[in-house]
Amino acid sequence: MADPTFRRERRRAAAAVALLLLAYFLAPVEPDPNGLRLALRSAGTLVLVVVVAFLVTGQVRRQLAATQPTGDAETRALIRLAVALIAGLLVFALADYVVADTRPGEFIGLRTRIDALYFALATLTTVGYGDVTAQGQIARVVVSAQMVFSIGVIATGASIVVKQMMTQRPRPNRR
Repeated sequence: MADPTFRRERRRAAAAVALLLLAYFLAPVEPDPNGLRLALRSAGTLVLVVVVAFLVTGQVRRQLAATQPTGDAETRALIRLAVALIAGLLVFALADYVVADTRPGEFIGLRTRIDALYFALATLTTVGYGDVTAQGQIARVVVSAQMVFSIGVIATGASIVVKQMMTQRPRPNRR
């Protein structure tokens, strides 16, 4: 039986990921003719990207610190890092979708939020099947930022999560 703290952290992480996915699929991104609202939504999106980048970078920095957390603190840190990585992926997927939706022709083959999530994941993993491509200049700027973020932050964070999970000792069963 798993430690109650570990189970609680897993439940919180699952709830956070579920809320992130819900926000991703329900966030209003339709073009807005009102210039002020559009500017406010754009500023809010930029703030969200910066906050997610800050959170992911902070978690990565904590994992790379000389005095790494151990035990329950290590588990909590890894779970938070994994949630932050998913948040980063979803922020870029939403940015890709917004660009594709508001500026037709910027992306070829990106029509839905599922397409955007697929493209962001293909970019993150550097698979790049070629079925969705950035054609316009704005799309290429967004994707370039996504690639830098992916290499510098997400790839580092994901490698830390995998490394820590592989080296983590199995917990003894408690009854």
